Amino acid sequence: MHHPYLDGPYPRAYAHRGWHIGELAGCENTLAAFTAAADHGLRYVEMDVHASADGVPFVHHDPTLDRTTDGAGRIDERPAAELDGVRVTGAHRSEPLPRLAAVLAALPGVRVTVELKSAAVIAPTLAVLDAADAWDRVCLGSFSGRWLSAARAGAGARLCTSMGQAEVVALRARAWGVPGALLPSPAGVFAQVPTTFGPIPVAGDRRFVRAAHRAGHEVHVWTVDDAAAMRELLSIGVDGLLSDRPDLLLDVVGS
Repeated sequence: MHHPYLDGPYPRAYAHRGWHIGELAGCENTLAAFTAAADHGLRYVEMDVHASADGVPFVHHDPTLDRTTDGAGRIDERPAAELDGVRVTGAHRSEPLPRLAAVLAALPGVRVTVELKSAAVIAPTLAVLDAADAWDRVCLGSFSGRWLSAARAGAGARLCTSMGQAEVVALRARAWGVPGALLPSPAGVFAQVPTTFGPIPVAGDRRFVRAAHRAGHEVHVWTVDDAAAMRELLSIGVDGLLSDRPDLLLDVVGS
């Protein structure tokens, strides 16, 4: 089934956690990083969400605040009012820890992949998407098939999701020649995968890309920060790239 999420520019060029380079170095997953990505012309971004203690989705990768902010401790143990005062500390500046609702409101023309980082954040995230009427421009992702199934059950066909880990494994098995009738059909609209999973090639293998395309699914690869690797992946038919070097990615997809 085609979803409007895929009506954006092709190939899909994602700013992974936003434009956190240059003046914004270290300010990953901030409103400033996402708006900078949009200002540079990117129409796809990726972000991560955790729920506060009182059920408000905040955009942040880690379960704790310690690595990237001036705060400490677990996000899910702090109420939203306290998290609103936390700052992400970059190399040159600091930025507020953003709520998902604020980021979506600031990016009306951008498509967003939101990585669900806990079971607790699923229902609050769906509520934010509903309030923002953002179903056409947001895709939910997760390693957990259970979390994705819960999101799909809660939102229905209007929701775009990527594939969970088990769905990607099934697609990998198809590429190796396992009959499709023996494998579950992926419910995700596309596979968002690394180039390798340990020693096992994933997106870097033409067979995987071809198997995905035969099944009607795109392949989006993370996190690719080398221009030569970007070009190689695009040459074998990969449909999207996620990068922490969106400046290089723009050069590659524009060339």
